[in-house]
Amino acid sequence: MRYALMRPVRLDLETFARDAHVHPDLVRRFVALGIVDADRDVSGGLWFSPEQLAALARVQRLRTGFSLNYAAVGLVCDLLDRIAALEAAQRHRAQQRTGGRSWT
Repeated sequence: MRYALMRPVRLDLETFARDAHVHPDLVRRFVALGIVDADRDVSGGLWFSPEQLAALARVQRLRTGFSLNYAAVGLVCDLLDRIAALEAAQRHRAQQRTGGRSWT
């Protein structure tokens, strides 16, 4: 029998914290501040999508690189997400105008 190695669909708090190299209490703080998204099960346990590891890494880079407090990091992350959404919408509108043709 062969088994495929797959990343789990959801990570529990301990696994998420270990994979992110941070203390679980810090992860709880990020969730409380709305910086990292998590789902709660019926017992109140936190569960994370693997994509949230990238979000937490971005938080750590912003905190380290710019010496921001966590509230400011949350604001910067929100602004970066909005900029990315606006740029994607702009690209989509440009593709619609050109019929998907590129000048390159």
